[in-house]
Amino acid sequence: MAQRLGDETVLIHMGTNQIYELNRTASVLWELIGEGLDRAEIEARLLAAFDVDVAMLAPEIDALFAQLQAEHLVTDDDRD
Repeated sequence: MAQRLGDETVLIHMGTNQIYELNRTASVLWELIGEGLDRAEIEARLLAAFDVDVAMLAPEIDALFAQLQAEHLVTDDDRD
């Protein structure tokens, strides 16, 4: 379950009732995952939306995907 609150998103893992807070950038990434975009499409959209260099953004995307996977909020299928 996800709820957008301003620039942030609150996620609740329904199996564990764990609550996660996503910042503005992570919230956009979460929405793009929900749209079914793959990793490359997500990166392109984030680069267009934020004034950031790909060298900084790419590792952040990978780290967030890894964290979401570790918490069982997304699967490898969501990334590809």
